[in-house]
Amino acid sequence: MNNPDNQHAIIRIAGGVARHPLWRMAEPINLEVKQGEQIAIVGDNAAGKTRLVEVLTGHYPLLMNEVQYDFFPSKLNLVSENLKYISFRDSYGEQDGTYYYQQRWNQHDIADDTPTAGQLLQDFYLKADQNIGRNLTPEEREQEQRLRNVLRQKLASMFRLDELSPKYIISLSSGELRKFQMAKALGTNPRVLILDNPFIGLDAPTRSDFRHLLETLTRETSLLIILVLSKREDIPDFITHVLPVEGLKLLPKLTLAAYRKQYAAEPRPLPREDVKRWITELPHHDLTSTGFYPSDGGEILCFRDVCIRYGEHTILKPLNWTVREGERWALSGPNGSGKSTLLSLVCADNPQAYACNIELFGHRRGTGESIWQIKHHIGYVSPEMHRAYLKDIPAVDVVASGLNDSVGLYLRPRPEQRQTCLDWMHVFGIDGVSNKSFMQLSSGEQRLCLLARAFVKDPELLILDEPLHGLDDRNRCLVRQIIEQFCLRPHKTLVMVTHYEEELPGCITHRLTLTKQG
Repeated sequence: MNNPDNQHAIIRIAGGVARHPLWRMAEPINLEVKQGEQIAIVGDNAAGKTRLVEVLTGHYPLLMNEVQYDFFPSKLNLVSENLKYISFRDSYGEQDGTYYYQQRWNQHDIADDTPTAGQLLQDFYLKADQNIGRNLTPEEREQEQRLRNVLRQKLASMFRLDELSPKYIISLSSGELRKFQMAKALGTNPRVLILDNPFIGLDAPTRSDFRHLLETLTRETSLLIILVLSKREDIPDFITHVLPVEGLKLLPKLTLAAYRKQYAAEPRPLPREDVKRWITELPHHDLTSTGFYPSDGGEILCFRDVCIRYGEHTILKPLNWTVREGERWALSGPNGSGKSTLLSLVCADNPQAYACNIELFGHRRGTGESIWQIKHHIGYVSPEMHRAYLKDIPAVDVVASGLNDSVGLYLRPRPEQRQTCLDWMHVFGIDGVSNKSFMQLSSGEQRLCLLARAFVKDPELLILDEPLHGLDDRNRCLVRQIIEQFCLRPHKTLVMVTHYEEELPGCITHRLTLTKQG
C-alpha cells in the first residue's frame, strides 16, 4: 500500500503479542510511527528495547496482527529492501562461529583469498544493485541507482572508507567495523533505518559528522531513522519523538522536548555505598610470593621504540611509554590509531610483542616468562573480548573464566570461586542473572558480565577498553564508581580507553594520545 498522505503510518502495530513467550513484552504493543517523525527508542539495559525492535522488524512474529508497513514514497516492495537494521552485536563481528579471540592479532591465519573490507563492501553493493526492485521501470531503476551512488560517495568521504578498504574485517577496530556496517546499511538507500547505539565506538569528530549526515538525510530524503539508545545524551536534535521503554513495557510516545523536560526532572543515579564499602574491605594480595610482580612496585610496563606493522601498513608508530604502579592512564586517539593494538601487546595477546622491546612487571618479553604469568596480574575487557564471547553458557561461568584467564575454555568454578564470582556480579548489579544464558542477556548485561570478569581476580593492572559501551546512565555511573574505588587500593594501576571524555573516572593521573598513521 502506498499512501500519499503526509501523516500516514509507516509502521503500525495494534495489540502486538509475540508468538513465543520468551520474546513477549509485558504488555501488548500498540504503536504508530508516522511520516515526518524521527524516532529514538530509549531505556535502561534489559528494559526491552531490542525486543521491541525485533518485533518492529518482523523478526519476532506476532500471534494475530502482524506489523503493518507503508513505505511510500519508496517504489520498492519488499520489507528487506526498505528496512535495514544494525544491531549492537553486529558491531562485534559476524556471528558465523569462525571468529576466535586473538584472531585480529594473528593475521597469518588469514587465507590468501580472503576478501578485504573494500571487496566485501563492493560485492555487497553489487548484489544489492542487481536486485533493485523487480517491479520498477528502467527509468525508476536508473533513478534509484543514481541516489545510491551519490549516497555512497558521501559515506566513503565521511567514514574515510579508502583507509578501511585494504584491511581485513577481523583487523578493523571496533569503531572502524561500525563504520563498515553503517556504510553497508546506508549505501542501499533504505526507507527505514534502525540503528542500535550507533555512536559508541566512534571518535568525537566522526560522531559529529555522522549526526550531521543523518540529519541531512532526514531533511533531504524520505528516510525514517529509528535510533535505539542506552545513553540519553546521545539523542540528536533531529529526533522528533521518543519511545520510552521500561520493564518490558512500551510507554506513550513523547515529543523530544517533552521527553527532555521529563528526563531533566528525574533524579541522578546515586552512588552505592555498599559497593564502596565492599571494595574497600577486600583483602590485599601478598605480591612477594608471585615471583613475577616487581617487589618494589616501580615500573609496571615499559615500551621502548615499539612499532607495529602489518605488511606495508603501519598500525603503531615508534612509541616510548612507561607506566608505574599506582598511575591511572587515559589512552585516547581517533578510530584506527592503534589503541587496541597497543593494549593487545600489554595483555600478551599479540605475537608481535616478542619482536618489540617491551617490559611487563619488570620482565622483558620473550625471556622465558609465560603469558599466564603476565595475565595473572591483569584484568581486561574490550570489544574484541565481547566479540569472542558469544556462547550459550551461564553468565556466572563467563565471569569465572576471568579466574583462569581463559576465553573459549569454560570450567565450572569451585564453590568458593563461584561465591567470589557471585559477589562481583552483585557489585555490578547482575547477580540476578547469574544462571541465565549469556546469549539471552541484553548487550548491556553482557558488558557488565565481562566487566565483572575483569575484576574477579582482583588484578593489579586493570585494562579497560571502551568499558561503558552500551551501558545506561545508571550503570555508567555505577561502573565509574567501581573503577574509582578499586583504584584507591594499594598496588592498583589503570589504563582506560574511551571516546567519551565524560566517561573517564575522576582518578585519572596521566594521559597518552595516539595519532592516526598516514
